[in-house]
Amino acid sequence: MRRADRLFRLIQILRRSRRPATAQSIAAELNISVRSVYRDIADLTSQHVPIRGEVGVGYLLDSRYDMPPLMLTPEELEAAVLGAQWVAERGDAALANSARDLLSKMASAVPQSLRTFITEPTLGTPANNVLVTDGLDLARTRAWIRAGRKLQIRYRDEHGRETERVIWPVIVGYADAVRLLAAWCELRQGFRHFRTDRIMQADFLEQEHGSAVPELKRRWEHYMRITRELRLPSESGTH
Repeated sequence: MRRADRLFRLIQILRRSRRPATAQSIAAELNISVRSVYRDIADLTSQHVPIRGEVGVGYLLDSRYDMPPLMLTPEELEAAVLGAQWVAERGDAALANSARDLLSKMASAVPQSLRTFITEPTLGTPANNVLVTDGLDLARTRAWIRAGRKLQIRYRDEHGRETERVIWPVIVGYADAVRLLAAWCELRQGFRHFRTDRIMQADFLEQEHGSAVPELKRRWEHYMRITRELRLPSESGTH
């Protein structure tokens, strides 16, 4: 690997790391020695790349740092194409169209030598022959999640029982055959997961739930972690 490429990849590792990345973990990913990592870090900081940290603790890249856009590698292109294909097949209508637009833009933006990675990919996802009908507008739901607003839904469980609920939406999950809306449920006073095809009606309330959006998501992630550790099934909106 050319040294310039290695330095770029090192910055990318730090950019995606939420916690300090140790020299050992960086060395393992780049397949170089720890001593080389220390040398590369020193070279980058001498070029005014804002890396914070120290030996034995780890390194972080200042979140305000940005680089000019660089061309994607073939592997990065394949990863992006595979993800876009999956969304085009299984996302809701708005996301599926956006995924197709993304593929078209990528094909126009990359050099001719890389275009076949998009137009003739060697990877693919199976066609989705199961069509589900969402009981609410998922594009608007995503906007409500970002705005921290409540939804009022009428939900039918797998036994046909219907309940009215006010929920604080957290995240939309996309599975092969169904889509799930994770939310804090005021009725159950806990996190629940609702199949979007079982939502019979949804009213988008202007009322904010008052919890910071990142904090609500962290609480849900903690709930999911505890659920997995206890080996309990994630509770659904049917309870």
